[in-house]
Amino acid sequence: MKIYVASAWPYVEAVPHLGNLIGSVLSADVFARYARLKYGKDNVIFVSGSDEHGTPIEVEAIKRKINPRDLTNQAHEYDKKLFLDVWKISYDNYTRTESDTHKKFVREFLLSIQDYIKVQEEEMPYCEHDKIFLPDRFIKGTCPYCGYEDARGDQCDRCGRLLSPTLLINPRCAICGSKPVIKKTKHWFFDLSQFSDKLKEWLENNKDMPDNVKSVALSWIQEGLKPRSLTRDTSWGIPAPFEGSEGKTIYVWFEALLGYISATIEYFEKSGNPDKWKEFWFGDDVKSYYFIGKDNIPFHAVIFPAMLMASKKGYKLPSVISSTEYLMYEGQKFSKSRRIGIWIDEAPKLLDVDYWRYVLIRLRPEEKDTNFLWREAIRIINTELNDDIGNYINRVITMVNRYFNGYVPNFNEDKLDDVDKKFMELVKTTPIVVSQLFEKGKLKAGSDEIIKIAREGNAYLNQKAPWDKVKNDIKVAENTLYIALNSVRTLSILLYPIIPVSAEKIYNQLGLKGIENEKWDSAGEFTLDHNHKVEQASPIFKKIDQNFEKELNEKLEKIRKELDNIRPPLLR
Repeated sequence: MKIYVASAWPYVEAVPHLGNLIGSVLSADVFARYARLKYGKDNVIFVSGSDEHGTPIEVEAIKRKINPRDLTNQAHEYDKKLFLDVWKISYDNYTRTESDTHKKFVREFLLSIQDYIKVQEEEMPYCEHDKIFLPDRFIKGTCPYCGYEDARGDQCDRCGRLLSPTLLINPRCAICGSKPVIKKTKHWFFDLSQFSDKLKEWLENNKDMPDNVKSVALSWIQEGLKPRSLTRDTSWGIPAPFEGSEGKTIYVWFEALLGYISATIEYFEKSGNPDKWKEFWFGDDVKSYYFIGKDNIPFHAVIFPAMLMASKKGYKLPSVISSTEYLMYEGQKFSKSRRIGIWIDEAPKLLDVDYWRYVLIRLRPEEKDTNFLWREAIRIINTELNDDIGNYINRVITMVNRYFNGYVPNFNEDKLDDVDKKFMELVKTTPIVVSQLFEKGKLKAGSDEIIKIAREGNAYLNQKAPWDKVKNDIKVAENTLYIALNSVRTLSILLYPIIPVSAEKIYNQLGLKGIENEKWDSAGEFTLDHNHKVEQASPIFKKIDQNFEKELNEKLEKIRKELDNIRPPLLR
């Protein structure tokens, strides 16, 4: 089985915030780490990259009077370092839409589906001062739905409605502010309507696809699919490859979706196996997982599969599209301009990255919009990570060192009672249950099961009281700590996808090395035996001080002033 994992490509215009992180990047990383343990490293590939084309970048570059590539070069490297070095996101390839491999593949792919592309004329706003058409964010005006006076040509920031430039009331050029005129222009359209029946059949027959994704995609199909413009009258982007399309570029959403394929091709080109990418895109033994926010569902569940169908080459259609709902911040939407929320270069200066990874998975908005509250984040760290998980691990390893000189106690099967058997069964079955949930993209639900081992483990120790039994019934004490110690190994493996650095510390305290080479399917086995010696216990986690929240705003303001001097110009 080959497993393809992708996160939605982060837009390079801004530093991602916590909602962006859990919506795609972190969720995909947790699943990719799990998949490598489950299916083997060589059978998994995890890719993404910076989405750096589109009108916002071009508008900004025009205002600054510099080349757009100069802006995105710095921003891409900044985000890449954050993902790979700081947040430990385990991408096999984190690339960019400016890569030569990507640009070449997009042009070739679009030329291969010309049977489904048609040319149409449409009327668009045109700025006579700047001598340019005004698509998307080149134009601003009043939203016709909510009256917001600074709506963009593609979307209103206040009400969230998708717009088109001709819908705006009192439109103005985003560059010079002058009122545009309406002129005709020619564009190339991908005819989605030809794929309505095929898409519907694929969605309805896909038993692994989450219901929320199916619902949104099928409603789009029900409303009637229409041709969508592939091209834009802009200069920043991939030049359109069609005859007569000189001066036009490919609409950013179409080409970014094709990045899922080009990133795979690029990875294997660089590794010296240029044809191996096909193993992850063709055949019945491939499963593909995409991690996205809910606003991206139509692009991934309608447009992208339609494009793959149009190629007639047998590309693997998405198996699971795991879409989160929105993460709010203290009851409000994340807002860069209003400085509401936490951004991923700020967060590690406030708390350890593994704490953030754990908290965000525990708050992952899988069923409904979720509110990030600091008091809840602190509760999760102090109660779950420290008290439930950390305390359990410390108790077990400490007692094994104290009572058995650090060696795994003997296992006496004839002395097992129902309490032992019940906890052993939990340890054996939890990896199976978590695997089933993860494979459906239910990462938070999977984490609910993982923490049960620590909670039940603490209760198990309290009930069995090995500190007493070592005095009068050594075989019972041996069984208790043998079972508990093996459950700590299970915990470390199951936690590894979520908190890799901390999980490795737990694994190492057990006297083991190379957690990344473990096998998920052996996580529930009792493999530690009497000849094995553990290390000394040392706390893995620590509690967050109760004054943390009171001092938060002051700390955050100081961090933001420091980062304002470090962030690339585009990201300030």
